[in-house]
Amino acid sequence: MENKKELPNKKIIQERYAGYKDVFTEILEKVELDLRKNIKLSSNPTYKARIKSFGSYYKKILRQKAQESSTSDSLVTLTDMIGIRIVCPFVEDLSIVEKQMCELYDVKEVEKKGANQSFREFGYESVHILISVPENCKPTVHVEKPLPEGLVVEIQVRTILQDAWAEVEHELIYKSEFNPFDKPLRRKLASINASLTLADIIFQEIRDYQKKLQNELGTRRNTFYEKADDYSDEILQVSSHVPQPVVKDSEKVDSPFTKGSIDDLVLTALHEHNVGNFDGAIEIYTRILNLKPEPAPVVLSVIFKHRGMAYFAQNMYDNAISDFKKSVESDPKNFRSIYYEGIVNSVQGKDIEAIECFDRSLAIDSFQSHVYYRRSLAYYNLGEYAKAVSDINNAINLGLEDDDVKELKAKLIKKFDMGM
Repeated sequence: MENKKELPNKKIIQERYAGYKDVFTEILEKVELDLRKNIKLSSNPTYKARIKSFGSYYKKILRQKAQESSTSDSLVTLTDMIGIRIVCPFVEDLSIVEKQMCELYDVKEVEKKGANQSFREFGYESVHILISVPENCKPTVHVEKPLPEGLVVEIQVRTILQDAWAEVEHELIYKSEFNPFDKPLRRKLASINASLTLADIIFQEIRDYQKKLQNELGTRRNTFYEKADDYSDEILQVSSHVPQPVVKDSEKVDSPFTKGSIDDLVLTALHEHNVGNFDGAIEIYTRILNLKPEPAPVVLSVIFKHRGMAYFAQNMYDNAISDFKKSVESDPKNFRSIYYEGIVNSVQGKDIEAIECFDRSLAIDSFQSHVYYRRSLAYYNLGEYAKAVSDINNAINLGLEDDDVKELKAKLIKKFDMGM
């Protein structure tokens, strides 16, 4: 007589599963905390954590025809019983998280779901990483009870848009017995999925552009301040700063934006500025300023500021001041342009005019440590040492503690014969 296959006893399996609830919960909380501490991204991800409900667990066992014995104490383990989702803003974050996971944990499997789908399909994309339970995340509750054999933690890594699509897909398709023959509906879903995928790509392109822009801005800003610092060194009689690395001319900048657009022109101009081609940078800034229709006032303010810095780099001080003034005319709240005008005045030895600019800049934003330092330097140069001391203390209180600040503070202390 043929033996009948023993069917799962739901009640026994539920009791067995419930017996591990506290164990799974402790592992989940510890792994999530460990991930939050160790995963490093430039933008903050969102974490979602859950223990698989018994209802979902049991349905999956039945679907997979798992051999769950009612008489054994063992528990059939599924890979997604303990799940944590890391939701990241940008596509680039997915590979960064995956790399860090592989370095931090014992990774059993990495699966990139949806990677091979055509554009006509509407399944979600996601990176699924299975890790062994880390030693430092193992439970302290029910320690006499061994962990189920093969227990892993599933880490899903998605972008915000991938996660949004997965949530909607779960409701529309997975839970509602979606009819695969409903072609119009399939086309609509495929279109939505394609739009979300395209949006993720565009967000990443913008992110890449911003990074390039910030790198170019940082290099250009350092060059601008180095020139101002040379003047400061003359007053303080200290050695000049070590020059910042200059972008090589061969390192061409690639812009993801339409050639000739404002974004593309700005990035190109900044690059030309940073490699020392000031005439080329000024020509591009001027082209932007002459665009028709005229750019918005806030854009004009930024471009005038950039061109002013290029003029300053060529010792064309009158042109620089003129552009900084136009920048403020376009945007009266542009305190940095006012500050830069003050720096140009300082370099020309016009300390009174410089102080007036620093006053106006601080009136808009009083938390500028460098402005207090520059104004202190101007007061020192004018022999107004009490005001200089007040400003240098404000700069230090706001966290500015470089060698120039310390040198100026020491000179002021010596003026008052205060000692150290």
